Amino acid sequence: MELKLSKTHANLALIIVAFLWGTSFTFIKQAIAAGMPPGLINTFRGLIFALLIYLFFYKIINKMTCTEFRVGLFAGVINCIVLQLQSAGLKYTTPSHSAFLTAMYVVILPFVTWLVFRKQPAKKSYISIALCLLGMAYLTGIVEDEFHVQLGDWFSVLAALALSFQIVYYGHFATGARPQIVAFMLGITQLTMSGVYSLLIESADYPLINWSQAIIPVIILGVSASFLAQTLQIYSQKYTDVVTTGLILMTESLFASVVSISFGIEQLTNRLIFGGILIIIGLLIIQFNMQWLKIKRK
Repeated sequence: MELKLSKTHANLALIIVAFLWGTSFTFIKQAIAAGMPPGLINTFRGLIFALLIYLFFYKIINKMTCTEFRVGLFAGVINCIVLQLQSAGLKYTTPSHSAFLTAMYVVILPFVTWLVFRKQPAKKSYISIALCLLGMAYLTGIVEDEFHVQLGDWFSVLAALALSFQIVYYGHFATGARPQIVAFMLGITQLTMSGVYSLLIESADYPLINWSQAIIPVIILGVSASFLAQTLQIYSQKYTDVVTTGLILMTESLFASVVSISFGIEQLTNRLIFGGILIIIGLLIIQFNMQWLKIKRK
């Protein structure tokens, strides 16, 4: 029997999701600093995720249909691309930069919806894009210095693009599958794809890994950011509205900055504050009255 939540409890659960995702940027950065390559990090995350999901929901997963397998597989491929881009980006940029830039998916989402469903985005979308781009310019130092964006910043923007496609897929094509099965397939696909990628591309870096420093952050990522956060999100979103969900999950970038600064990974600067505020304003503008998300299924 599925646990039903009130809207208040669902929103509180989503705040926990945003916090867990926000902290994940710092733990990914710590694992990378310990010499563990991004693909291997995601491999272990997928392994922990899949094992825990199966442990708790094996009766449902054992009754997976072919349709649910296909839906979950495609969802897993998109999810793996998002995580790989995000992890690769954190190798070359700070957790705050990555979090704020990844949060730009809220602005990109209306245009992905336009591409898929031919529904034109609202005019305010263009205002949001302008503010987010200006915020990105301050965040990355383009305004104060010469034009130089770190490679990790571009990876983070690509992660935001992939994440917007993921959200559209989840919201309009994966609703018929049971969430426990989708979650299990996310973990299995992440384990398989990231594992193959890591063996082919990153195996030369394995001897350089400081396992004593890397293993704890990776375990925390697998348990908190993957298993707990994604499972909570799957259930909680069913009991609240889209606008509220977007506004709450947006705070992931704020949590990421606070945790990163608290752990001493980066310093609080005027550039970070001003650029982050501009991006948040842009995200808030696009979130209110998001009519472009209300697409009726035919």
